[in-house]
Formats: sequence, structure tokens, C-alpha cells
Amino acid sequence: MGLDATYGIRVGCLTPGPCNLLTDVPGVLVGHTTLADGPVQTGVTAIRPHPGNCFEDKLPAAVQVFNGFGKSLGLVQVEELGQLETPIVLTNTLSSGTAWTALCRHMLAQNEAIGRETGTVNPVVFECNDGHLNDIRGLHVRETDVLAALTNAAEDFAEGAVGAGRGMRCHGLKGGIGSSSRVMEIEGKRYTLGALVLANHGSLYDLTLNGQHIGPQAEALLKSGWTAEYAPQEDRGSIIVVLATDLPLGVGQLKRVARRAIAGLSRTGSNIGHGSGEIALCFTTGNHIRHFDKAPFRQVTELNEDHINLCFRAAAEATEEAVLSALLHAEAVTGRDGHRAEALRDVLAELARRE
Repeated sequence: MGLDATYGIRVGCLTPGPCNLLTDVPGVLVGHTTLADGPVQTGVTAIRPHPGNCFEDKLPAAVQVFNGFGKSLGLVQVEELGQLETPIVLTNTLSSGTAWTALCRHMLAQNEAIGRETGTVNPVVFECNDGHLNDIRGLHVRETDVLAALTNAAEDFAEGAVGAGRGMRCHGLKGGIGSSSRVMEIEGKRYTLGALVLANHGSLYDLTLNGQHIGPQAEALLKSGWTAEYAPQEDRGSIIVVLATDLPLGVGQLKRVARRAIAGLSRTGSNIGHGSGEIALCFTTGNHIRHFDKAPFRQVTELNEDHINLCFRAAAEATEEAVLSALLHAEAVTGRDGHRAEALRDVLAELARRE
């Protein structure tokens, strides 16, 4: 929703979209279900790539795995075919199976031909481990929670400790859902690239905010006894980056754009640690693939590579700001066994007070 007005942070040089959210890409919708009750601090976030039937009207997509310490589902087929045919669901690691089943039921209800007159379906589910704050062993996410997130998907959505991000930690502080967007103008026409992250990665010492390495100061504050609990976080825990654009790109180009997410992550202080699963998926609404179109050839529009640098910059900037937005929108959360994650905005306020 933008950090400039509240925190004076302006990431990069490209202009954000009107809401500075993933949903600035026309047709993309996002919904949450948040479970917040004592030791249960988790939830679901759903991304609908377009308002129609995603199975009958697929979108070109590509996946980039930077570090594969994760249990996401559906990525093998996306990598092979370069197609996205369902909404995207994010949740905690041990609820990914439940999310897959719910998303499968959702698609079966929309498409009677699946498994009968045509093939099966490839639900895409991403996950991160929220077990420090959430009773992850309790398997609290239900299929109805997933379906509710899909049903509630809209252009306007909350960031921070909501949905799948409810129990996530980022750079040792409260993380969660963050989003941002950038507008690109090519040959007089405006296009948008948006990013949504599920931020659950990084160490506090490495945290860099808009080019300022504030991690050591923040870490010293938490170690000083300002907070009742300081639980150091190694660079582990994972981050999921979903990029969307209405710019018509080929699958190879989408893969290249997805790779640029790592530039944004690095700017916030991520070193991609051993136990951190860093995965990015990029899709475009600029081309569609009709499932039941059996013509031997199809025509697509694809960006000339000479103009792709602008899209690379947009991906890096939007990813960086999305991570910062997750951190700055999240409030402090206390979860299972009294574990607590402090909010970056509270840390910044206390550091300013002590100056």
C-alpha cells in the first residue's frame, strides 16, 4: 500500500501502481483467511490470476528456485509446461496438503471435464514454516479456510501479519505478507508488474532498510532487554515471491524476470541461507492459453528482448519494497508457548526515541 507517505521510504526510481499492490495488475485478486487465537497463529492467502476459469484459460508462467529447501506443490509441471492453470495458495508447511486438496476441489467444482473428458489439474501451493509462533503440529488450517480465501479475493487486501503471513518471522522480527508494484511504459503504453511476498527469512543482523544497514542497531536493542524475548533467527525459514504482469512475455522471459527477484531480496539483507527456501513464480496476463483449443499452432505476442531491462528493474524494485512492506505493516504477535515476534515499526520508534 506504499511506504513513502508513512515512513519516507522510496524504493528505486520506477513509479508504483495506484495501490502499490500485486492487484494493480488488472484482473489479479488476493484474499486472506487469518487464524489468530493463542497458540494458533497461521492462515491462508490466495491469489487469483484472473477472474475467469484458470483451467480453461491458462496463463504463461515460470518458476525460479533459488534455494530449494521447501515443500511447495505443483512446481514441476509449471517448470515443464510453462503454464499456470489454478489460483495460487500460500500457507504454512504442514498445511500445504490440506491447501492442495481444497484447491483441487475448487477446480473440480468449476470444471466437470477434469479427470473425465480431459486430464487432471495441477494445483500450485506455496508454503513457509511458521512453527516458532504457530502450533504448526496442530494442523489448524481447514479446507474451508482455503475456500474462504479464494472466495474473499479482491483488489484491495491487507498486508503484514495476515493470511499465510500471520505466524511468519522475517529478519528475526514479525514478517508476513507484503506487496508492491511498478508501472512500466513501453512505446507509449503502460504496463504493470506487481509482487507479493510471504516473508519468513533472513537474520536480524543483516537487515537493510532502504539502503541503511539497521540490523546491528535493531539487534542490540532486542538484546538489551527492551523486549521480554529475543529469539535470534538464522537466515532460514523461506520466502515466496509471486510476480504478476500484464506485459506480454514468453515463458523464457518470465523465467528471466523471476530470477530478478533475488536482486530485491539481496538489497534487504538476505544471504539465502542453507535452511531458507527462496522460490519465485512469475506469470503474465498478457497472453492466454485456451485449454480446449486444439489448433496445431497458436499466435502469441512477446516483448522484444531489447526492452526487457525495464521489467528486470521493476521486478527487483517491487520485490524489495514488498519485503519491507511486510515488515512495516506487521504488528507484534505472541503465539505458542509465549513466543513473540516484535514489529519493525516498534523497533524503529524505540531506536528513534533513544537517539
